[in-house]
Amino acid sequence: MLFSKEYVGYLAREVSKKLVASGLIETKAMPALNEKVHAALLEELALEDRINDEVRVILEAYSEEMQKSGANYQEMFRKVKSELVRKYKAVL
Repeated sequence: MLFSKEYVGYLAREVSKKLVASGLIETKAMPALNEKVHAALLEELALEDRINDEVRVILEAYSEEMQKSGANYQEMFRKVKSELVRKYKAVL
């Protein structure tokens, strides 16, 4: 994950405050709202980690072919990742 869990918690609290302050959400249970926003942020941020893990597995399966053809690992990583992002309709 790109951010620490503490920072994600901070972001969740700030997003919750702004949603309530703007009138988009009304709540009497701010801690519950913070928890739900925090969980949603963690889930979304974990998606990129899962995609990266899947890319590594795919590239590991083709490592011999990549070595023989002289393919650049970073370039292949980006290409495979962009395909998986499209497949999962993710926004990164």
